[in-house]
Amino acid sequence: MALKQMTSQSDVPRILVVDDSTAVRRGLTKLLEPLGAETLEAADGGYGFDLAMRTSIDLVISDVDMPGLDGIELCRRLKANTATRALPVILHSSFSAESDIERGFKAGASAYVTKHESSARLLETVHRTLHRARFQQELSILVVDDSRTILRVVKTGLTEAGFHVETAPDGQAALDRLNDLTPDLILSDIDMPVMNGFELCEILRADAETRDIPFVVMSANSDRGTMKRMLQHGAAAYITKPFNVDELVILTERILSDQYRLLLKEKERLDFEQRLMLDSITSLISALEARDAYTRGHSEAVGRIVSGMVALSGADPKEVERATIGGRLHDIGKIGVRDAVLLKPGRLTDDEFNQIKQHPLIGATILASIESLADIRDIVLSHHERPDGKGYPNGLSGNRIPLTARMTAVADTFHALTSDRPYRKGMPLGKALDIIDDARETQLCPDCVDLFLAYLEKEACRGHEG
Repeated sequence: MALKQMTSQSDVPRILVVDDSTAVRRGLTKLLEPLGAETLEAADGGYGFDLAMRTSIDLVISDVDMPGLDGIELCRRLKANTATRALPVILHSSFSAESDIERGFKAGASAYVTKHESSARLLETVHRTLHRARFQQELSILVVDDSRTILRVVKTGLTEAGFHVETAPDGQAALDRLNDLTPDLILSDIDMPVMNGFELCEILRADAETRDIPFVVMSANSDRGTMKRMLQHGAAAYITKPFNVDELVILTERILSDQYRLLLKEKERLDFEQRLMLDSITSLISALEARDAYTRGHSEAVGRIVSGMVALSGADPKEVERATIGGRLHDIGKIGVRDAVLLKPGRLTDDEFNQIKQHPLIGATILASIESLADIRDIVLSHHERPDGKGYPNGLSGNRIPLTARMTAVADTFHALTSDRPYRKGMPLGKALDIIDDARETQLCPDCVDLFLAYLEKEACRGHEG
Protein backbone atom coordinates (compact mmCIF):
# COMPACT_ATOMS: atom_id res chain seq x y z
CA MET A 1 0.00 0.00 0.00
CA ALA A 2 1.35 3.46 -0.78
CA LEU A 3 0.59 7.11 -0.47
CA LYS A 4 3.36 8.28 -2.79
CA GLN A 5 4.70 4.80 -1.98
CA MET A 6 4.22 5.59 1.71
CA THR A 7 7.69 7.16 1.90
CA SER A 8 8.94 10.65 2.37
CA GLN A 9 12.09 12.42 3.40
CA SER A 10 12.12 13.73 6.96
CA ASP A 11 11.82 17.48 7.44
CA VAL A 12 14.09 17.28 10.52
CA PRO A 13 17.45 18.87 9.61
CA ARG A 14 20.63 16.98 10.45
CA ILE A 15 23.44 19.28 11.58
CA LEU A 16 27.08 18.31 12.11
CA VAL A 17 28.85 20.29 14.86
CA VAL A 18 32.65 20.21 14.59
CA ASP A 19 34.70 21.64 17.48
CA ASP A 20 37.60 20.34 19.57
CA SER A 21 35.88 21.58 22.75
CA THR A 22 33.29 19.21 24.23
CA ALA A 23 31.71 22.10 26.12
CA VAL A 24 31.30 24.17 22.94
CA ARG A 25 29.79 21.23 21.05
CA ARG A 26 27.27 20.59 23.83
CA GLY A 27 26.51 24.31 24.07
CA LEU A 28 25.82 24.52 20.31
CA THR A 29 23.63 21.40 20.45
CA LYS A 30 21.61 23.03 23.24
CA LEU A 31 21.37 26.28 21.29
CA LEU A 32 20.02 24.42 18.24
CA GLU A 33 17.20 22.68 20.15
CA PRO A 34 14.47 25.16 19.05
CA LEU A 35 15.04 23.98 15.45
CA GLY A 36 14.16 20.40 16.38
CA ALA A 37 17.34 19.39 14.58
CA GLU A 38 19.23 16.13 14.87
CA THR A 39 22.83 16.96 15.77
CA LEU A 40 26.00 14.95 15.22
CA GLU A 41 29.33 15.84 16.82
CA ALA A 42 32.95 15.63 15.72
CA ALA A 43 35.98 16.68 17.74
CA ASP A 44 38.16 17.53 14.74
CA GLY A 45 37.94 18.37 11.05
CA GLY A 46 39.17 14.97 9.86
CA TYR A 47 36.45 13.05 11.66
CA GLY A 48 33.95 15.72 10.64
CA PHE A 49 34.86 15.23 6.97
CA ASP A 50 34.52 11.43 7.29
CA LEU A 51 31.07 11.85 8.87
CA ALA A 52 29.95 14.20 6.11
CA MET A 53 31.12 11.72 3.47
CA ARG A 54 29.27 8.70 4.89
CA THR A 55 26.23 10.31 6.51
CA SER A 56 23.41 12.45 5.13
CA ILE A 57 24.06 15.95 6.50
CA ASP A 58 22.12 19.17 5.86
CA LEU A 59 24.55 21.66 7.44
CA VAL A 60 28.01 21.81 9.02
CA ILE A 61 28.90 24.21 11.85
CA SER A 62 32.65 24.17 12.35
CA ASP A 63 35.23 25.85 14.52
CA VAL A 64 38.23 27.28 12.65
CA ASP A 65 41.13 26.71 15.05
CA MET A 66 41.38 22.94 15.64
CA PRO A 67 44.32 20.51 15.80
CA GLY A 68 44.86 18.39 12.70
CA LEU A 69 42.40 19.46 10.02
CA ASP A 70 41.16 22.96 10.88
CA GLY A 71 37.81 24.47 9.89
CA ILE A 72 39.12 26.35 6.86
CA GLU A 73 40.68 23.22 5.37
CA LEU A 74 37.56 21.18 6.26
CA CYS A 75 35.46 23.69 4.33
CA ARG A 76 37.82 23.55 1.34
CA ARG A 77 37.72 19.74 1.26
CA LEU A 78 33.93 19.66 1.45
CA LYS A 79 33.66 22.15 -1.41
CA ALA A 80 36.22 20.27 -3.50
CA ASN A 81 34.33 16.98 -3.27
CA THR A 82 31.43 16.47 -5.69
CA ALA A 83 29.41 14.60 -3.05
CA THR A 84 29.56 17.43 -0.50
CA ARG A 85 30.24 20.64 -2.47
CA ALA A 86 26.62 21.80 -2.10
CA LEU A 87 26.66 21.20 1.67
CA PRO A 88 26.43 24.59 3.45
CA VAL A 89 29.11 25.32 6.05
CA ILE A 90 28.89 27.91 8.83
CA LEU A 91 32.26 28.77 10.35
CA HIS A 92 32.00 29.48 14.09
CA SER A 93 35.19 30.94 15.48
CA SER A 94 36.83 33.15 18.08
CA PHE A 95 38.73 34.83 15.24
CA SER A 96 36.82 37.99 14.35
CA ALA A 97 39.25 40.02 12.23
CA GLU A 98 38.14 40.97 8.73
CA SER A 99 41.00 38.88 7.29
CA ASP A 100 39.78 35.81 9.18
CA ILE A 101 36.22 36.26 7.96
CA GLU A 102 37.47 36.78 4.40
CA ARG A 103 39.50 33.53 4.60
CA GLY A 104 36.36 31.71 5.64
CA PHE A 105 34.29 32.97 2.74
CA LYS A 106 37.10 32.29 0.27
CA ALA A 107 37.16 28.67 1.50
CA GLY A 108 33.48 28.40 0.52
CA ALA A 109 31.66 29.04 3.81
CA SER A 110 28.01 30.08 3.57
CA ALA A 111 28.27 32.20 6.73
CA TYR A 112 30.73 33.19 9.44
CA VAL A 113 29.63 33.75 13.05
CA THR A 114 32.05 34.72 15.80
CA LYS A 115 31.73 32.87 19.11
CA HIS A 116 31.06 35.97 21.17
CA GLU A 117 27.88 36.60 19.16
CA SER A 118 26.70 32.96 19.02
CA SER A 119 23.70 33.37 21.30
CA ALA A 120 22.44 36.37 19.35
CA ARG A 121 23.14 35.36 15.76
CA LEU A 122 23.88 31.67 15.31
CA LEU A 123 20.35 30.26 15.54
CA GLU A 124 19.01 32.80 13.07
CA THR A 125 21.97 32.18 10.74
CA VAL A 126 21.45 28.41 10.85
CA HIS A 127 17.74 28.79 10.13
CA ARG A 128 18.39 31.14 7.20
CA THR A 129 21.20 28.99 5.77
CA LEU A 130 19.13 25.79 5.93
CA HIS A 131 16.17 27.55 4.36
CA ARG A 132 18.28 28.93 1.52
CA ALA A 133 20.04 25.59 0.93
CA ARG A 134 16.75 23.70 0.69
CA PHE A 135 15.32 26.40 -1.54
CA GLN A 136 18.31 26.20 -3.91
CA GLN A 137 18.28 22.39 -4.02
CA GLU A 138 14.75 22.55 -5.39
CA LEU A 139 15.71 24.99 -8.16
CA SER A 140 16.98 24.21 -11.65
CA ILE A 141 18.89 26.53 -13.96
CA LEU A 142 19.26 26.20 -17.73
CA VAL A 143 22.58 27.54 -19.06
CA VAL A 144 22.65 28.28 -22.81
CA ASP A 145 25.99 28.96 -24.53
CA ASP A 146 27.85 27.64 -27.57
CA SER A 147 31.13 27.60 -25.64
CA ARG A 148 31.81 24.28 -23.92
CA THR A 149 34.25 26.03 -21.59
CA ILE A 150 31.61 28.55 -20.42
CA LEU A 151 29.06 25.77 -19.96
CA ARG A 152 31.50 23.73 -17.89
CA VAL A 153 32.68 26.64 -15.70
CA VAL A 154 29.19 28.04 -15.07
CA LYS A 155 27.69 24.61 -14.41
CA THR A 156 30.45 23.78 -11.91
CA GLY A 157 30.05 27.09 -10.06
CA LEU A 158 26.27 26.88 -9.82
CA THR A 159 26.31 23.19 -8.89
CA GLU A 160 28.76 23.91 -6.07
CA ALA A 161 26.31 26.57 -4.86
CA GLY A 162 23.62 23.89 -4.60
CA PHE A 163 21.63 24.42 -7.81
CA HIS A 164 20.56 21.75 -10.28
CA VAL A 165 22.01 22.80 -13.65
CA GLU A 166 21.14 21.76 -17.20
CA THR A 167 22.89 23.02 -20.34
CA ALA A 168 22.15 23.69 -24.01
CA PRO A 169 24.54 24.78 -26.82
CA ASP A 170 22.13 27.22 -28.54
CA GLY A 171 18.65 28.75 -28.38
CA GLN A 172 16.92 26.01 -30.36
CA ALA A 173 18.44 23.30 -28.18
CA ALA A 174 17.26 25.27 -25.15
CA LEU A 175 13.68 25.33 -26.49
CA ASP A 176 13.89 21.58 -27.09
CA ARG A 177 14.99 21.09 -23.47
CA LEU A 178 11.96 23.05 -22.28
CA ASN A 179 9.71 20.26 -23.56
CA ASP A 180 10.69 18.19 -20.52
CA LEU A 181 12.24 20.80 -18.21
CA THR A 182 10.81 23.88 -16.51
CA PRO A 183 13.82 25.80 -15.18
CA ASP A 184 13.54 28.43 -12.48
CA LEU A 185 16.06 30.64 -14.30
CA ILE A 186 17.76 30.76 -17.72
CA LEU A 187 21.30 32.04 -18.25
CA SER A 188 21.97 32.67 -21.93
CA ASP A 189 24.63 33.95 -24.28
CA ILE A 190 23.52 36.23 -27.16
CA ASP A 191 25.70 35.30 -30.13
CA MET A 192 25.05 31.61 -30.84
CA PRO A 193 24.47 29.50 -33.98
CA VAL A 194 21.04 28.11 -34.95
CA MET A 195 19.15 30.50 -32.64
CA ASN A 196 20.68 33.48 -30.82
CA GLY A 197 19.82 34.91 -27.40
CA PHE A 198 17.57 37.69 -28.77
CA GLU A 199 15.38 35.17 -30.59
CA LEU A 200 15.29 32.81 -27.62
CA CYS A 201 14.28 35.60 -25.25
CA GLU A 202 11.52 36.81 -27.61
CA ILE A 203 10.05 33.32 -27.98
CA LEU A 204 10.11 32.72 -24.23
CA ARG A 205 8.44 36.05 -23.46
CA ALA A 206 5.69 35.38 -26.01
CA ASP A 207 4.74 32.06 -24.38
CA ALA A 208 2.49 32.18 -21.30
CA GLU A 209 4.20 29.09 -19.86
CA THR A 210 7.72 30.57 -19.99
CA ARG A 211 7.29 34.33 -19.87
CA ASP A 212 7.80 34.50 -16.09
CA ILE A 213 11.08 32.54 -16.04
CA PRO A 214 13.87 35.04 -15.22
CA PHE A 215 16.19 35.39 -18.24
CA VAL A 216 19.76 36.51 -17.54
CA VAL A 217 22.13 37.45 -20.37
CA MET A 218 25.83 36.61 -20.13
CA SER A 219 27.67 38.03 -23.14
CA ALA A 220 31.03 39.39 -24.30
CA ASN A 221 29.09 42.21 -25.99
CA SER A 222 29.31 45.20 -23.64
CA ASP A 223 27.58 47.64 -25.99
CA ARG A 224 25.09 49.77 -24.02
CA GLY A 225 22.54 49.58 -26.85
CA THR A 226 22.66 45.78 -26.85
CA MET A 227 22.18 45.73 -23.08
CA LYS A 228 19.16 48.05 -23.30
CA ARG A 229 17.67 46.00 -26.11
CA MET A 230 17.92 42.78 -24.11
CA LEU A 231 16.46 44.40 -20.99
CA GLN A 232 13.58 45.79 -23.07
CA HIS A 233 13.00 42.27 -24.40
CA GLY A 234 12.44 41.16 -20.82
CA ALA A 235 15.88 40.10 -19.58
CA ALA A 236 16.17 40.29 -15.77
CA ALA A 237 19.89 41.14 -15.83
CA TYR A 238 22.93 41.43 -18.09
CA ILE A 239 26.41 40.25 -17.08
CA THR A 240 29.45 40.87 -19.28
CA LYS A 241 32.07 38.22 -20.08
CA PRO A 242 34.64 37.53 -18.80
CA PHE A 243 33.01 37.44 -15.37
CA ASN A 244 33.86 36.02 -11.97
CA VAL A 245 31.82 32.87 -11.35
CA ASP A 246 31.23 33.90 -7.73
CA GLU A 247 29.74 37.14 -9.04
CA LEU A 248 27.41 35.14 -11.30
CA VAL A 249 26.37 32.87 -8.40
CA ILE A 250 25.57 35.89 -6.21
CA LEU A 251 23.54 37.50 -9.02
CA THR A 252 21.68 34.23 -9.60
CA GLU A 253 20.91 33.84 -5.88
CA ARG A 254 19.66 37.43 -5.68
CA ILE A 255 17.35 37.10 -8.69
CA LEU A 256 15.97 33.78 -7.50
CA SER A 257 15.54 35.12 -3.97
CA ASP A 258 13.54 38.05 -5.34
CA GLN A 259 11.50 35.62 -7.43
CA TYR A 260 11.02 33.40 -4.39
CA ARG A 261 9.76 36.30 -2.29
CA LEU A 262 7.18 37.14 -4.95
CA LEU A 263 6.06 33.51 -5.10
CA LEU A 264 5.98 33.37 -1.31
CA LYS A 265 3.74 36.42 -1.13
CA GLU A 266 1.42 34.88 -3.70
CA LYS A 267 1.37 31.62 -1.75
CA GLU A 268 0.58 33.49 1.46
CA ARG A 269 -2.28 35.24 -0.30
CA LEU A 270 -3.65 31.96 -1.62
CA ASP A 271 -3.22 30.29 1.78
CA PHE A 272 -5.12 33.14 3.43
CA GLU A 273 -7.94 32.89 0.90
CA GLN A 274 -8.06 29.12 1.37
CA ARG A 275 -8.23 29.49 5.16
CA LEU A 276 -11.18 31.86 4.78
CA MET A 277 -12.86 29.43 2.41
CA LEU A 278 -12.21 26.45 4.70
CA ASP A 279 -13.58 28.40 7.65
CA SER A 280 -16.75 29.00 5.64
CA ILE A 281 -17.03 25.34 4.64
CA THR A 282 -16.32 24.24 8.22
CA SER A 283 -19.19 26.48 9.33
CA LEU A 284 -21.40 24.69 6.81
CA ILE A 285 -20.30 21.33 8.23
CA SER A 286 -21.08 22.54 11.74
CA ALA A 287 -24.49 23.73 10.54
CA LEU A 288 -25.05 20.33 8.91
CA GLU A 289 -24.15 18.40 12.04
CA ALA A 290 -26.21 20.76 14.21
CA ARG A 291 -29.26 19.32 12.42
CA ASP A 292 -28.53 15.99 14.07
CA ALA A 293 -27.19 15.73 17.62
CA TYR A 294 -26.10 12.15 16.92
CA THR A 295 -23.60 13.08 14.22
CA ARG A 296 -22.22 16.21 15.87
CA GLY A 297 -18.43 16.07 15.75
CA HIS A 298 -18.40 13.14 13.31
CA SER A 299 -16.58 14.96 10.52
CA GLU A 300 -13.99 16.36 12.90
CA ALA A 301 -13.38 12.88 14.32
CA VAL A 302 -13.03 11.30 10.87
CA GLY A 303 -10.59 14.04 9.86
CA ARG A 304 -8.53 13.38 13.00
CA ILE A 305 -8.41 9.61 12.41
CA VAL A 306 -7.51 9.97 8.71
CA SER A 307 -4.82 12.47 9.68
CA GLY A 308 -3.28 9.94 12.07
CA MET A 309 -3.44 7.15 9.50
CA VAL A 310 -1.82 9.20 6.74
CA ALA A 311 0.90 10.44 9.12
CA LEU A 312 1.61 6.85 10.17
CA SER A 313 1.98 5.87 6.51
CA GLY A 314 5.09 8.05 6.23
CA ALA A 315 3.49 10.82 4.18
CA ASP A 316 4.81 14.37 4.35
CA PRO A 317 3.07 17.08 6.44
CA LYS A 318 1.39 18.59 3.36
CA GLU A 319 -0.26 15.27 2.50
CA VAL A 320 -1.38 14.85 6.12
CA GLU A 321 -2.92 18.32 6.06
CA ARG A 322 -4.80 17.67 2.81
CA ALA A 323 -6.11 14.31 4.04
CA THR A 324 -7.27 15.95 7.27
CA ILE A 325 -9.26 18.53 5.32
CA GLY A 326 -10.70 15.79 3.10
CA GLY A 327 -11.77 13.79 6.14
CA ARG A 328 -13.46 16.82 7.68
CA LEU A 329 -15.31 17.56 4.45
CA HIS A 330 -16.16 13.99 3.42
CA ASP A 331 -19.89 14.35 4.24
CA ILE A 332 -20.38 17.92 3.03
CA GLY A 333 -22.77 16.64 0.35
CA LYS A 334 -25.32 15.76 3.04
CA ILE A 335 -26.22 19.43 3.00
CA GLY A 336 -28.27 18.53 -0.08
CA VAL A 337 -30.18 15.67 1.61
CA ARG A 338 -33.61 16.41 3.14
CA ASP A 339 -33.87 16.36 6.94
CA ALA A 340 -36.76 13.90 6.76
CA VAL A 341 -34.41 11.40 5.15
CA LEU A 342 -31.16 12.29 6.88
CA LEU A 343 -32.65 12.27 10.41
CA LYS A 344 -35.13 9.40 9.98
CA PRO A 345 -34.88 7.16 13.07
CA GLY A 346 -36.21 4.02 11.38
CA ARG A 347 -35.24 1.93 8.35
CA LEU A 348 -34.87 3.85 5.08
CA THR A 349 -36.92 2.95 2.03
CA ASP A 350 -35.05 2.17 -1.21
CA ASP A 351 -35.96 5.63 -2.52
CA GLU A 352 -34.71 7.30 0.67
CA PHE A 353 -31.45 5.33 0.59
CA ASN A 354 -30.94 6.37 -3.04
CA GLN A 355 -31.24 9.97 -1.88
CA ILE A 356 -28.59 9.37 0.78
CA LYS A 357 -26.34 7.80 -1.87
CA GLN A 358 -26.30 11.10 -3.75
CA HIS A 359 -24.31 12.92 -1.06
CA PRO A 360 -20.82 12.03 -2.43
CA LEU A 361 -21.81 13.44 -5.84
CA ILE A 362 -23.36 16.53 -4.25
CA GLY A 363 -20.20 17.09 -2.18
CA ALA A 364 -17.90 16.64 -5.18
CA THR A 365 -20.03 19.13 -7.12
CA ILE A 366 -19.75 21.67 -4.30
CA LEU A 367 -15.94 21.35 -4.37
CA ALA A 368 -15.64 21.24 -8.18
CA SER A 369 -15.53 25.01 -8.52
CA ILE A 370 -12.88 25.40 -5.78
CA GLU A 371 -9.54 24.87 -7.51
CA SER A 372 -7.51 24.77 -4.29
CA LEU A 373 -9.54 21.78 -3.05
CA ALA A 374 -9.24 19.74 -6.25
CA ASP A 375 -6.88 17.26 -4.58
CA ILE A 376 -9.41 16.31 -1.88
CA ARG A 377 -12.39 15.92 -4.20
CA ASP A 378 -11.59 12.20 -4.59
CA ILE A 379 -12.05 11.69 -0.85
CA VAL A 380 -15.47 13.31 -0.91
CA LEU A 381 -16.56 11.49 -4.08
CA SER A 382 -15.25 8.00 -3.33
CA HIS A 383 -15.38 7.41 0.45
CA HIS A 384 -18.39 5.06 0.01
CA GLU A 385 -16.80 2.97 -2.76
CA ARG A 386 -15.96 -0.65 -1.82
CA PRO A 387 -13.11 -3.00 -2.80
CA ASP A 388 -15.69 -5.52 -4.07
CA GLY A 389 -17.21 -2.94 -6.43
CA LYS A 390 -20.57 -2.78 -4.63
CA GLY A 391 -20.14 0.75 -3.31
CA TYR A 392 -21.37 4.06 -4.67
CA PRO A 393 -21.59 6.37 -6.57
CA ASN A 394 -19.41 4.82 -9.34
CA GLY A 395 -19.01 1.17 -8.33
CA LEU A 396 -15.20 1.40 -8.26
CA SER A 397 -13.27 -1.60 -6.97
CA GLY A 398 -9.87 -2.45 -5.52
CA ASN A 399 -7.05 -0.01 -6.18
CA ARG A 400 -9.20 2.01 -8.57
CA ILE A 401 -10.52 3.66 -5.42
CA PRO A 402 -8.15 6.51 -4.40
CA LEU A 403 -6.04 5.55 -1.38
CA THR A 404 -7.10 8.47 0.81
CA ALA A 405 -10.76 7.66 0.07
CA ARG A 406 -10.13 4.06 1.20
CA MET A 407 -8.56 5.35 4.42
CA THR A 408 -11.49 7.70 4.97
CA ALA A 409 -13.93 4.80 4.51
CA VAL A 410 -12.31 2.92 7.41
CA ALA A 411 -12.28 5.99 9.66
CA ASP A 412 -15.88 6.82 8.72
CA THR A 413 -17.05 3.26 9.41
CA PHE A 414 -15.30 3.09 12.79
CA HIS A 415 -16.66 6.37 14.09
CA ALA A 416 -20.16 5.58 12.79
CA LEU A 417 -20.12 2.18 14.55
CA THR A 418 -18.90 3.55 17.88
CA SER A 419 -21.19 6.60 17.94
CA ASP A 420 -24.82 6.80 19.04
CA ARG A 421 -27.27 7.03 16.14
CA PRO A 422 -31.06 7.60 16.05
CA TYR A 423 -31.64 3.90 15.35
CA ARG A 424 -29.05 2.34 17.75
CA LYS A 425 -26.54 2.98 20.52
CA GLY A 426 -22.83 3.16 19.76
CA MET A 427 -21.07 -0.22 19.80
CA PRO A 428 -18.29 -1.22 22.20
CA LEU A 429 -14.79 -0.97 20.73
CA GLY A 430 -14.29 -4.74 20.48
CA LYS A 431 -17.51 -5.35 18.57
CA ALA A 432 -16.82 -2.45 16.18
CA LEU A 433 -13.34 -3.84 15.44
CA ASP A 434 -14.80 -7.30 14.79
CA ILE A 435 -17.20 -5.80 12.23
CA ILE A 436 -14.39 -3.86 10.57
CA ASP A 437 -12.24 -7.00 10.44
CA ASP A 438 -15.11 -8.96 8.85
CA ALA A 439 -15.46 -6.22 6.22
CA ARG A 440 -11.92 -6.71 4.89
CA GLU A 441 -11.72 -7.29 1.14
CA THR A 442 -15.46 -6.65 0.64
CA GLN A 443 -16.37 -3.27 2.11
CA LEU A 444 -13.00 -2.01 3.36
CA CYS A 445 -9.45 -2.02 2.00
CA PRO A 446 -7.46 -4.60 4.02
CA ASP A 447 -4.25 -2.53 3.93
CA CYS A 448 -6.13 0.49 5.23
CA VAL A 449 -7.70 -1.62 7.98
CA ASP A 450 -4.19 -2.69 9.04
CA LEU A 451 -3.05 0.92 9.02
CA PHE A 452 -6.10 1.94 11.08
CA LEU A 453 -5.38 -0.77 13.67
CA ALA A 454 -1.77 0.43 13.89
CA TYR A 455 -3.09 3.97 14.40
CA LEU A 456 -5.41 2.79 17.21
CA GLU A 457 -2.54 0.95 18.89
CA LYS A 458 -0.34 4.03 18.70
CA GLU A 459 -3.12 6.19 20.17
CA ALA A 460 -3.65 3.66 22.97
CA CYS A 461 0.07 3.73 23.81
CA ARG A 462 0.02 7.51 23.80
CA GLY A 463 -2.96 7.44 26.18
CA HIS A 464 -1.12 5.13 28.59
CA GLU A 465 1.94 7.39 28.50
CA GLY A 466 -0.28 10.36 29.29
